[in-house]
Amino acid sequence: MEELVVIRSDGLSAAIDPLGAELWSLSDAQGRALMTDADPRWWTGHAPLLFPFVGRSRGDVYRLDGREHAMPQHGFARRMPFDIVERATDSVTFRLEADAATRAVYPFDFRLDMRFALVAETLMMTATVGNRGEAAMPFSFGYHPAFAWPLPFGGSAQEHRIIFEQPEPAPIRKVGVEPGLIARESVDSPVDGDSLAPTHAMFEGDALIWDDLRSRSLLWGVPGRTRLKIDFPDTPWLGLWQKPGAHYLCVEPWAGMADPVGFEGDVWDKPGIMCLLPGDQRRFRMDVALVPPDPASHI
Repeated sequence: MEELVVIRSDGLSAAIDPLGAELWSLSDAQGRALMTDADPRWWTGHAPLLFPFVGRSRGDVYRLDGREHAMPQHGFARRMPFDIVERATDSVTFRLEADAATRAVYPFDFRLDMRFALVAETLMMTATVGNRGEAAMPFSFGYHPAFAWPLPFGGSAQEHRIIFEQPEPAPIRKVGVEPGLIARESVDSPVDGDSLAPTHAMFEGDALIWDDLRSRSLLWGVPGRTRLKIDFPDTPWLGLWQKPGAHYLCVEPWAGMADPVGFEGDVWDKPGIMCLLPGDQRRFRMDVALVPPDPASHI
């Protein structure tokens, strides 16, 4: 592993691994950890970036113009070294560009810039995907950060809540009979109004997936205590995941998702695939902020 890149503000510090431009830790001013402990009994990941596809392709291959290409779950970016193109005390930008290895499985001239910046008690993450080639580029993108459960601000794991920006009554999806693929049928929402009380048992069948999501922001933590406010204005879908019993909850804003069970179509028919025209770029932001208790609020 390369040396982690550390950035700091008055309220937070973050460490990022150039391999995958992966956020490894986020801590408050007192040094309290806000992310996973990466206990190898459960999962050693921290916050992989999902590109050029979110989730698993059926059979770990995708089809483009009649040809099959190998593609690992969540794409290849999380396993590749990024270059540092800009660095300051409180920010850093990493870059991954197409090369011979990526073109062998994904024949597009992309550029992926990943910027991390700290301002007071907020971490701002911005991914910029660019198409530097001459053909329209199919892609999806997602974040996969694992936040501490419980957070270090008091209260039990059972008291933690996801409070969505808006009520979320729409049905959700789960992983289907083919490992890593999305079930075609939906299930009732586990959200009570705007509040979700997660339990380890919820994740015995893998992730919970919102593909009809109203909210673009949520709170994570114990009501009445310091919590995390997580904003994801550019990603319409959301996954929640953990290995049951672990000390983290992954809050995963997605623009795209895994193949549905039984999917046999071209990549352009895959749910959530976006088209990036030559010379264009698209940004995906995710902000994580410490929010102090609000004595006037009941949530």
